Parts: sequence; structure tokens; C-alpha cells
Amino acid sequence: MIKHLSFTACLLSLLLSCSQAPKNPLPGLSPAQTLRIGDLIFANECNLKIQCLTSWNIGEDFPSLGIGHFIWYRQNQQEVFVESFPALLDFYNSQGVELPAWISALPERDSPWPTREAFLADLEGERLQQLRDFLYDTRELQAGFIIERMQASLPRLLREAENPEEIQSLFYEVANSEPPLGMYALIDYVNFKGEGVSPSERYQGEGWGLLQVLETLQQTRNDGALMPQFAEAARTVLARRVANAPAERGEQRWLDGWNKRTRTYETPL
Repeated sequence: MIKHLSFTACLLSLLLSCSQAPKNPLPGLSPAQTLRIGDLIFANECNLKIQCLTSWNIGEDFPSLGIGHFIWYRQNQQEVFVESFPALLDFYNSQGVELPAWISALPERDSPWPTREAFLADLEGERLQQLRDFLYDTRELQAGFIIERMQASLPRLLREAENPEEIQSLFYEVANSEPPLGMYALIDYVNFKGEGVSPSERYQGEGWGLLQVLETLQQTRNDGALMPQFAEAARTVLARRVANAPAERGEQRWLDGWNKRTRTYETPL
């Protein structure tokens, strides 16, 4: 499936380009650390189960695909959450990866399933079986895509932050905490709940992304270890999201799992 570049070469190229960015003092990640972070995200989203790579959760109106459960919308579908699967497809193209033929044949890069029922009926069909195999075989590149998204998030955070210099300083401090734990926490949270800058990703005017976690951490920080405080700030933001969410979404059912996920930000890798 790979044209011109191997998985390892793609990852090394990505990590080298990031480490050479002079205005972005993020710690480097070795290929082994990158794979470890990808596996942790896969475990967080799917408990490392291949079948989960093509999912459509109860209560949602879109499929979630890959190790990061990237969202894929139908044509002209409008939702609160930021769509991410088409950007992953673009990333594959940029790395010379051949997509499954049925995806390449789509007239537009829109999800072809009109309903959850249609998706589930196709779950063991050729399309979704091919997609699961493809997503499993390209886990390393998905990890690279997720890392690249986090590394590109800071300028967007700073444009929206009330105190951009303080948020930038805290962002870098978290990134450099207990390497590679701080980088994992930032990478996973951005993939998990976004940057927190999209106007659509709000309940009652309040977001739940990385920006809101850093703002909460800035307000509550003490002299203790940083990563447990980052994790606690994330739990505070997620609890507020659940409290603000429309009752019909029933988001309380997800909170225990979300809290379990944030506790991984406290344990050295």
C-alpha cells in the first residue's frame, strides 16, 4: 500500500521536520516513543481491538474510524464536532499511501452511510473489512498524523487565549514534563477533545478542548507535580462539558471512561 516511503521513513521524516522547527521547542520523540503513544491512543479508544477501528457509537450521528476514532460526516452534514477523517485521508496522500480503492472512487470524500443502521449492516461487508485492515496496517502513520495535529495546535490556541503568553509557557512546560508523558497527554487530549477553539464545539458557550484545560490549570495550579494537575484540570473541564450538554445526549454515561483516560496522563510511560 505504501508508495515511495516506508512507514518508518515517513515517521522519521515527520519527527525530523518537527525537531528542526526553531520556534517550537517541543521535546523530540523517538520512533519507539511515537509507536508507544499510538498504541496508548488505540488502547484509549478501542482497547486495542481491530473491530473497533470502524465504529458508530450509540447516540452519535457519524462513524468514528481508526486508532484515534476520527469522525467522518456524510455530504452536507453539519455537527458540533470537528470532522477529522478527511484530513487523515489527505495525510495518507501526502505520505504516498494508496487508499482503499472504494474510498478513492468516492466522488467526494464524504461518508457513504446514511444511518447507523446502514453502517452496522455493512460492518462485515467488503468495504469495512478492507478499511479495518487498512487502518490496522497504517497505525504508525495515524500516530504521526495525531502528533502533527497537536504540534500545529499552539498557534490556534494562542489566537483564542485571553493570556497567550501564559498559555504558551504552560503548553511548553506540560510538553516537557516527565518525557514523553507530557507530550503524550497533549497529543491524546487534542485528538480526544480537540483544541477548544472551534466556535461550534461549545455547550452553553463553554468549550472542552486543550485551551480550556490549560486555562483551568493556570487558575488552579499549585506547587505540586504538574502532570496530576493537568489531568485534574482535564477532568474538571470534562465534568463541566457533561453538566452543560443537552440532556438528550446523555453524556454522563461517558464520564467515567473519560476520567479513566485522563488518569493515564499521571503515570510515567
